[in-house]
Amino acid sequence: MNAHPKPSPAGGDPAIVLLSGGLDSATCLAIAREQGFTLHAISFRYGQRHEYELDRARRLAEAFAVRSHRIVEINLAQFGGSALTDPGLEVPKHDSVDQVGGDIPVTYVPARNTIFLSLALALAEVVGSRDLFIGVNALDYSGYPDCRGPYIEAFEAMANLATRASVEGPRRLTVHAPLLHSTKAEIIARGLALGVDYSMTLSCYDPGPHGIACGRCDACLLRQKGFALNGIVE
Repeated sequence: MNAHPKPSPAGGDPAIVLLSGGLDSATCLAIAREQGFTLHAISFRYGQRHEYELDRARRLAEAFAVRSHRIVEINLAQFGGSALTDPGLEVPKHDSVDQVGGDIPVTYVPARNTIFLSLALALAEVVGSRDLFIGVNALDYSGYPDCRGPYIEAFEAMANLATRASVEGPRRLTVHAPLLHSTKAEIIARGLALGVDYSMTLSCYDPGPHGIACGRCDACLLRQKGFALNGIVE
């Protein structure tokens, strides 16, 4: 996976890309770049146990030569309620991707995407952007309610009612979710075609020391399946 990001046209409209440092957000960054946008990345340190992903987000932002990259501090751990933010809850592990269930798992972080998109929306108003990119996926995912099409549509409608730029401006804000109806295998294939080096990404919910993926959480297993279907063993 020694791909390299393809250069984007200079001077495109600004877009805000939610960049976690994982596989999906890296692909989303590449898609926004291919479409000619000037990239502004936003990442979040929210008390997640897999904070190693932010190191990957920094590397991706540098590799894609984004115009700006902000890492926003939010302490969602003070609420708990998720295995990603509460040390008292364990991240589920499985021996096979077939064991990944369809119910909303304990790794769901309450209101996370709503909070993230709201802050990205604030940044969009500041930099004059009318385009937000988020790498949510309703196939090959862990059942999160804020990764579905109706949620994205509802947030976009709210954003166009709630911001001065939308009320006074000539163009509506668009929330782009280009991976929404893609499998992990399709996402990986698309990213490779766009020059994404997936060795720079981290998808694990419960990495060990130095950010080594556990290999058994839902995110790891779905990632492994996606690469295997592309004939790649990480």
